[in-house]
Amino acid sequence: MNDKFVVKGLNGKKTLSGKIRVNGAKNAVLKLMASTILFEDKVELLDIPEIEDVKRMLEILEDLGVKIERKEKGHFVIDTSKAKETVLNREISEMMRASIVLTGPILSRFGEVTFPIPGGCVIGARAIDFFIDGFKKMGASVNFDKGAYIIKAKGKKLRGAEIFLKTPSVTATETFIMAGVLANGKTVIKNSALEPEIKNLADYLISCGAKIKGAGTSRIEITGGNLLKSKGKKYKAMPDRVETGSFLVLGALCADNLEITNCNPDDVEILLEILKDSGVLLEVKKNSILIKNNGKIKNKEFKSVNIKTKEYPGFPTDLQAPMVVFLTQASGEALVFETIFEGRLNYTEDLKRMGADILMLDPHRVLVKGPAVLRGRKVESPDLRAGLAFIIAGILAKGESIIDNVYLIDRGYENIEERLRKIGVDIERFS
Repeated sequence: MNDKFVVKGLNGKKTLSGKIRVNGAKNAVLKLMASTILFEDKVELLDIPEIEDVKRMLEILEDLGVKIERKEKGHFVIDTSKAKETVLNREISEMMRASIVLTGPILSRFGEVTFPIPGGCVIGARAIDFFIDGFKKMGASVNFDKGAYIIKAKGKKLRGAEIFLKTPSVTATETFIMAGVLANGKTVIKNSALEPEIKNLADYLISCGAKIKGAGTSRIEITGGNLLKSKGKKYKAMPDRVETGSFLVLGALCADNLEITNCNPDDVEILLEILKDSGVLLEVKKNSILIKNNGKIKNKEFKSVNIKTKEYPGFPTDLQAPMVVFLTQASGEALVFETIFEGRLNYTEDLKRMGADILMLDPHRVLVKGPAVLRGRKVESPDLRAGLAFIIAGILAKGESIIDNVYLIDRGYENIEERLRKIGVDIERFS
């Protein structure tokens, strides 16, 4: 659990090259795994990243009585036909925010669910009022006892409802899509989130019999029906856009020629536009992105750009930390405005210790001045996204960096050190 990475920095040289493959999307597969509760037959999943969050989700499902078979690496068969348990494992749920999406399908199928306040990364408050209010609208009663919510549907069956989300939350949108699949009548989600992972989930459920309209837009309609049947239709995970974006930033700063493969460039369009505006040479293909002849451009020749995180298709909050590392090297001054989570900019104190010129204006805004020379330091991952940003900073820096609390990075990125070594990064894991 307390592994650390030791990274030998390149001192600003752009020597990385080769190909790096993007894995299946963490934020898509966790929701798809939760949706298996809605099926009466087995669901086969392919290209699943074997990360800590996936392992935890599998443990929660097994705890609920679900049968899981691992065929080979990244290939699982999930059978929920014998599942009966409706109480989520407290210990695991308190470690992982994504556990809350299980509440929708469990409540929809069994008419009740008990769960603790979900945990996860320390990046600010994440209200669960959306979930509670929505379930009440669907006819459920809610009680809070001994640190857990106990939610019961009247007559063991949720009923369709109109749910307006005060902010377009991805997790809430996906939870109510799944809750609506087996509910009586029609559920309408207004101001729903637009993230590609939502359409990815809905498309698979539709292919297995769900009646869902409008996924990927701000209004989604779900007409309730019977348990779904996969009938052998396999789910293949979509590429992880956060990994794609993180590798893009790493390539821009530290690579001469790098090809990012198995990605969907459309999902990171805003980052591609920002990097191009900044002066990064990119060639975008259908399923890959090339950074070519980047070695001839010094990082200080990149122009600084202001960043404001927004819900999709705006700039993703999960790419904010890698982008701040990029901005420490570009010329000029940039304002970074984190609109989604307070507390998510706290990691910048460690970047300052490495030599970055960053001024925190308030919990949501920092001013980044570049170019700065970063020097290797010992830092600790506060969350999985900032953890990867520290790896990028360490690769860029002069000297050696030690990154502690690697467990948080393992939550979202599979074997990151092995994959980085293949493109020329000097990185070792120590227990």
